Order: sequence, then structure tokens, then C-alpha cells
Amino acid sequence: MKKPAWRKGLPSPLCNVVLIEPLIPENTGNIARTCVGTDSRLHLVGPMGFEITERRVKRAGLDYWEHLRWTEYGSVSDWQKAVPDHERVFYLETTAKRSLYEADLRAGDWLVFGKETTGLDKSLIEGNDARAFYLPMLGPVRSLNLANTVAVGVFELFRQVLSAHSEGRP
Repeated sequence: MKKPAWRKGLPSPLCNVVLIEPLIPENTGNIARTCVGTDSRLHLVGPMGFEITERRVKRAGLDYWEHLRWTEYGSVSDWQKAVPDHERVFYLETTAKRSLYEADLRAGDWLVFGKETTGLDKSLIEGNDARAFYLPMLGPVRSLNLANTVAVGVFELFRQVLSAHSEGRP
């Protein structure tokens, strides 16, 4: 499949999506599909609430799973050791003080999401306030489904990268 002209020169992967202790296999499958569709890499940090081999994960990712670039880590500390630049790690959490739309995102950044029931552990946010963001909403809901939130975050990064790319910025 030929890449469109606007795609030429964009870095790969677009971004790194990190799921800390995901619980729902269908969410992970949907997030995997978003990663494939945006040329992003998925990082799964355990313990997870399911086996990655479960049919429900792969069914939600449909026939795209074979195209997914992903890495699995046993713990948060294992994942943190693999991050080359911690200044480019952004945490999405409902308790953050700044909107995602205030973030200065770049290709290759790490977007980190917590488990569906409790979000990210407070210890990850503490000391990283400058890189912690929430997804603004107009209605009375606290948060969106994890797969939807990841899609919004990845596509906001994508929008910023495309804008910078079209203006000749890095």
C-alpha cells in the first residue's frame, strides 16, 4: 500500500502508548487497532487482568493484530528503564490540573494511561505534574472509556505532529 504524500517524512512510530495494568481485554484490543492505524507502538505493563493470548483481545483488534508493534513489561519499573527520555513521557489522568490540549506533544512521545477502574497510581503523577494532563469534557461524566481516551490522546498528538510537519518544524 502506497503511503500518502503528507505521510512522507513523518517519524515512526508516531507515538508510544503505554497501558499500566490494563484489565479489560476488549479495550486493549481496540487500543491495539488504534496503534496500528496510527503507526504507534503499544507498551503493556503488567500485571494485566487477562492473558494477551485471549481471543477477546485479538477479536477486538480484528485482523490487525499481526501488524501491531508491541512490548510487554512485568512492572512499571521495568517499563521506566526502557524509556530513553523521561521528559517526553505524558500521563493522562482525570486528576491532572492541565488539559491535554495544553500539552506540547511530539512524534515519539510516550502517552501513559492507567487501568480502567482506578487510573494511574498517584506515585506516577507526583513529581510529574508538568507532564500530567486530563481530557476536558463538557458533560457530567468523570471519564471516557479507556480505548476512547487513548484514541483522543493519540489523535491529538497526531494533529500536533502533522501541524509541525506541514510547517517544517521538528
